[in-house]
Amino acid sequence: MDAFSEAVETLRKSKHTTAFTGAGISVESGIPPFRGPEGLWSKYDPRVLDIDYFYNHPAEAWKVIREIFYDFFGKAKPNPAHFALADMEKAGLLSAVITQNIDNLHQEAGSKTVYEYHGNSKRLVCPKCGKKWSVDKISLEDLPPRCPEDQAVLKPDFIFFGEGIPPLAARKSEEEAYQAEVFLLIGTTGEVMPAAMIPRMARNHDAVIIEINPQPSAYTYDITDIYLRGKAGDTMNRIVRELRS
Repeated sequence: MDAFSEAVETLRKSKHTTAFTGAGISVESGIPPFRGPEGLWSKYDPRVLDIDYFYNHPAEAWKVIREIFYDFFGKAKPNPAHFALADMEKAGLLSAVITQNIDNLHQEAGSKTVYEYHGNSKRLVCPKCGKKWSVDKISLEDLPPRCPEDQAVLKPDFIFFGEGIPPLAARKSEEEAYQAEVFLLIGTTGEVMPAAMIPRMARNHDAVIIEINPQPSAYTYDITDIYLRGKAGDTMNRIVRELRS
């Protein structure tokens, strides 16, 4: 049995499958990764996402944040890999998606159970009153944007350098790692901590690790059981077609 057939049969038999996605799944939606030669940090200063810099220089930070996450990322749409995961969930073949991405594309594709390990750029949060706002309800014309309730500077509701992982997302991700029979890794390098530990937790609890990546990752020769080399969209489409047959 080849690797693809083995992956399909493993997914078909699994009673609890969890997907774990990274920047690679959104590259096919036109969103570049942060790291690497073509990554965003080769073009922008990453200190704009340092929490202390943000609070000390909100206008300067927001200028770059708006350009990256709202003028550019805001136009991205879900791709076939996002839709394939949503289809698997609807068919009862996927319990949850844990994503390191902040682009909201899993939800836009129709996925219902999504644990956002690093937050979501489509929400803004007021550090003073704690209220969260959809970015669609807040003007980004005048920077920095301010909370309609108390005029404090709003912050994108994703994790900056120097901030902790959202407790609920961290707890739910660990629960999935403990419960999953199959962990489906898509488009993640396995280099970003502490998120990179979640698949390792799953492996330590005897989950079968299926990895989809165009290039080997930090997981491939370490914890991966079945490696499918290829693009996320093409590979996931093939998997869903086979699961339906």
